[in-house]
Amino acid sequence: MIGQIAKELKNHAPFTLLGALSGVVMMVLFRNIPQCIALNTFYILHPVHVVLSALVTTSMYQLHKSGQDRYNLITLLVVGFVGSVGIATISDSLIPYLGEVMLSMPNRGLHIGFIEKWWLINPLALLGIAIAYFRPSTQFPHAGHVLLSTWASLFHVLMAMGGPVNWLSYLVVFIFLFIAVVLPCCVSDIVFPLLFVGKVKDATNA
Repeated sequence: MIGQIAKELKNHAPFTLLGALSGVVMMVLFRNIPQCIALNTFYILHPVHVVLSALVTTSMYQLHKSGQDRYNLITLLVVGFVGSVGIATISDSLIPYLGEVMLSMPNRGLHIGFIEKWWLINPLALLGIAIAYFRPSTQFPHAGHVLLSTWASLFHVLMAMGGPVNWLSYLVVFIFLFIAVVLPCCVSDIVFPLLFVGKVKDATNA
C-alpha cells in the first residue's frame, strides 16, 4: 500500500504544479472581480468538487477492499464523507484562508461550505457516495479534477483580495494553491481511502 501511495503521489506532481500555475494566471486575469461574483463562483466550484471527490474517494475504497468489507455501509459513509467534505473543506477553504491571513488581505473570511450551505454540500457528498456504492469507478479526467480544485481554492482567495496585490503575494498564493491541490487530488482520492484498506488488491480494470 505504501508503494502504491508513493507511486500515485509522484505521478500527480506534474498535474499539481500545472494546476497551481493556472491558478496564478487566473488570479491575474480576475484580480478585479467583485467579491459577490467570486463568492458565487466559489459556491459553484466547491460543491462540484465535493461530489466528485466523494465519488472517487468512495470508489477507491470500494475497488481495493475485498470480500464483505466492501459493503460495510458505516465505513463506506465515513470514508466517503470525511474524505470528500472534510478534505475538500481543508483544501478549498482552510488552506486558502491561511494564505489570506498571511498576506493580510482586507476581505479575508472563512467560508465553510458544509456549514454555510449545508443543504447543498452534504447531500451532494451523499450523492457521490451512493453512485460509488452502486457503480464504483476511478476513471475520470485527472487534469479536470486538478483544475476544479485549484479554481475553487483560488476564488476563495479572490473574495479576500479587495484590490491589486504585489508579486510576492502571487508567489505566496502559488505555494498555498499547490498545497491545496495536493490534498484533494492525492490525499483524499488516494491516501485517505487506502488507509482503511489492508492489503491493496488489483483494481486496474476498474
